[in-house]
Amino acid sequence: MAANSSDRPVLEELDRAECLRLIAEGSVGRVAFDDGEGPTVVPVNYALDGDAVIFRTSAGGRLNRSLLTAVPGGEVRAAFEVDRFDESSREGWSVLLRGGAHPLSDEELERTALVEPWPGGERDAWFRLPALEVSGRRVHRS
Repeated sequence: MAANSSDRPVLEELDRAECLRLIAEGSVGRVAFDDGEGPTVVPVNYALDGDAVIFRTSAGGRLNRSLLTAVPGGEVRAAFEVDRFDESSREGWSVLLRGGAHPLSDEELERTALVEPWPGGERDAWFRLPALEVSGRRVHRS
């Protein structure tokens, strides 16, 4: 028997404000970037600071090496994604931010929210990714 169309989840496009509200609590997201061998995605702990994502990583890691630029004040194109889904209800949401990631300056670091990484080890490389583009979608029952 086919499911009633009113029982099926609906796909809704989210506006910028709702996207930022959904990710504001911070926790775990994924940074997408080109590591020189092609696109890659790595999970990071993060905090939202206004409309920018702050995250940290190890100074010797691939993410840090890929996001550092030789140009002071330069940025590297990157994306950041967070989602939450409940497979049993087939409901949830996904938010994507795109912009230019750059290392935090000492001044920025002094006034930003702290991010506590889950894994052990040194995580001394801090980055900011301003949300130049924001998009999101929610799947829910009407």
